[in-house]
Amino acid sequence: MDETNNYQNLHQAVLGQRFLVKKVDIQGELKRRLLDLGFVQDSVIEVLRASPLGDPTSYRVAGTVIALRKEESQLIYGEVISS
Repeated sequence: MDETNNYQNLHQAVLGQRFLVKKVDIQGELKRRLLDLGFVQDSVIEVLRASPLGDPTSYRVAGTVIALRKEESQLIYGEVISS
């Protein structure tokens, strides 16, 4: 059974919410980059703001702010823990 069905993706979290990562379903160099930045299982990500056109969105993870496009944030799964 695919465990991603039990979680929402990061793109679904709204501004101001905190998101607990459970799975990063990205492959290759981008996955390595995201893991190095702190997008690992059980890390907490804060949704900061969207760009004027809505994509990309900026997130705070491990003390760093990073912008992810919708295509990338839709492949990071977990749950909202607070707002």
